[in-house]
Amino acid sequence: MKRYFLFLLIIAGIVSCKNNKRSMSRDISIPVSVETVKKGSIEQYLSITGTVSPQKEAIKKTELEGLYKLSKNPRTNKLFAPGDKVMKGEVVVQLINDEYKNGIQFSSKQLQLEISKQTYTKQKSLYEKGGVTLSDYRNAEVSKINAEYSLEDAKIRLEKMFVKAPFDGILVTIPYHTENTKIDAGQEVFKIMDYSNLMMEIDIAEKNINRIVKNQDVRVTNYTLPNDTLNGTITQISPVIDPETRSFKAMVNVENNDLLLRPGMFAKGDIILESKQNVIVIPKNIILSRQKGYTVYVENKGYAWGKRVTFGLENPEYVEITEGLKEGDRVVTKGFETLRRRAKVKVVK
Repeated sequence: MKRYFLFLLIIAGIVSCKNNKRSMSRDISIPVSVETVKKGSIEQYLSITGTVSPQKEAIKKTELEGLYKLSKNPRTNKLFAPGDKVMKGEVVVQLINDEYKNGIQFSSKQLQLEISKQTYTKQKSLYEKGGVTLSDYRNAEVSKINAEYSLEDAKIRLEKMFVKAPFDGILVTIPYHTENTKIDAGQEVFKIMDYSNLMMEIDIAEKNINRIVKNQDVRVTNYTLPNDTLNGTITQISPVIDPETRSFKAMVNVENNDLLLRPGMFAKGDIILESKQNVIVIPKNIILSRQKGYTVYVENKGYAWGKRVTFGLENPEYVEITEGLKEGDRVVTKGFETLRRRAKVKVVK
């Protein structure tokens, strides 16, 4: 009989302890942070990487031999140097070759054209009055045309003494040559790039081939530009799948008007696949995966309630909620990991 009473006392003690624990657990409030659900915008994008290169670049070489002379930059009044801006048509390097220049006979050909024009005008007037034959008039015209061609050819040959920038850009390299020393034809004298627009070749997984189209927007960033995002556009898409990588190539044009990106830099891009406005969007990291689906905790009157949610668009940071939440709900953003249904919570900052 004593054993029986002792057994009852033990059972009563255990039940009492459990009740006390439950009572304590009900009284403990778990600290959490919450955010009010609002409607916003979301983009679904595909992240890609690549190396940027200039759309325009040229290596300029001499077309004849001569004494080397580097020109002055009219904006700095100093000799051109790598990194200088240069405008189309500006002379960067000049070759001095008096023998070549004299052989062109530019001045005499100018005079020949002037004389032939005068003769042509005179013969035309006489022909209209019947003073010369048609043959005389045509011969004067032929002489004028030949003189024009001869002078134009002299101009082209004379221009070879001046190595000019083929487009607006930045001087990238200027190989050193001693001033007033002879250099041969075919010598590299400068390299120029225009990287106000850049190209980025990218590889995209085969599964995305139907989601990528020309003129699709791309946001381009670089680790050296934490606060700057450049605008890009898909300009070319290869129709061929690489059998080894199961990917296809595309080309992105990047607007780089402020020259923030440099050729050769490694860049990251986000291809905008789809976007929505005025929808419920929440941080992706507050969603828990449960056996019955995805769950978000909502605080209401000091208690946490699990809400099963359905996704729409999503990206690595945010997700669109199509079912399970409404505008004005207070979702738990911190402290949700240990919550259970109807857990007592205390909202803290």
